[in-house]
Amino acid sequence: MQDFFNEIVNQNTAKNILQSIYNSGRVPHAFLFFGPEGVGKFNTAIQFAKILNSNTNTKNADAVISKINSFFEPYVKLVMPLPRGKNETGDDSPTEKLSDDVLETINLELQKKRDNLYHKITIENANSIKINSIRDIKRFIAFNYADVNKRIIIILEAHLMNEEAQNALLKSLEEPPEGIVFILLTSDKNKLLPTILSRCWQVDFEPLQPNDIEIILQKFFKIDRQISTHVSKFADGSVYKALQLIENDFEKLLETTIQILRYSLGKRYFTAYNALKEITNDFSNALLKMIIDLIIKWFDDTYKNKSSYDNYYFKDFLDTIEKFNNKFNSVDIPNVITNLERLKELIDKNVSLNIISLCLIFEIAAITIGK
Repeated sequence: MQDFFNEIVNQNTAKNILQSIYNSGRVPHAFLFFGPEGVGKFNTAIQFAKILNSNTNTKNADAVISKINSFFEPYVKLVMPLPRGKNETGDDSPTEKLSDDVLETINLELQKKRDNLYHKITIENANSIKINSIRDIKRFIAFNYADVNKRIIIILEAHLMNEEAQNALLKSLEEPPEGIVFILLTSDKNKLLPTILSRCWQVDFEPLQPNDIEIILQKFFKIDRQISTHVSKFADGSVYKALQLIENDFEKLLETTIQILRYSLGKRYFTAYNALKEITNDFSNALLKMIIDLIIKWFDDTYKNKSSYDNYYFKDFLDTIEKFNNKFNSVDIPNVITNLERLKELIDKNVSLNIISLCLIFEIAAITIGK
């Protein structure tokens, strides 16, 4: 049997659990793959689907694997967040009322996902998994496909189901027909109902190591080795975060982060504000969060420097770290980082980004009080 798990970068603990379950011959009818975004949950789900169908008649094995790779129903059914169509009701099919442009976008994103299982599907206004999609699952499992060993239903970003959708799914999870396996993927399992969690075999996915991210960026996204090596340290174990940094000119983000720190510590508030406004395109949520995160990592480096620990994020800007520690040696760095983390959390709470930006500058500048 082909070892499909070789197609997954790292996640050895999750792979071992799934391999043991397969070897036991007692495969649960529902799994929950949980962990950070961009660590390979979807890729693992697809490879596991192949394993569950690998004992198919040898003559048809290659055809079955090809259909799974193509997300071809009834072998694989994908359920994902979708936008709501004009005048759409809960009785419509998930895509029935969507415009041709939206449908084209969905098809293009799915093709990218087929070509690269680490690709993140991005569809504008796709903020929830609709009740229509869950009802469509019921129609899917109602049909009998005796020639398919295991039909796999993969629910992407399962935490984006509202309570109504989760309760509707629960009915399918309670008494699934033979040959159906649900795999729910989530980066926030706390948003799922306890009754959903209790019916799933939970598999924990860990953040990737920097060298894992390097491999994925180079193999699946054809990113230059030098860039992938540099950015992987800043990605917090997520391929998606690494790509987000690259797409937003990673090197410029680093340089601007240092500028904002210098301007703020030098009490050049207006200059710091303008630099921050320019790099974040008038304070976009994602970019402002990136900058705050980079500033936190820079302060983390100053703490490492005090402890003679040399595994720095900002290795190319070591002079700024050493100068800071020489001048502000008594600063409570963990407290600074805690305050900055709180500011970053406010971004998701609809607090004015302009206010958060000003607070960021003054938080850094406050270090200089008494100096």
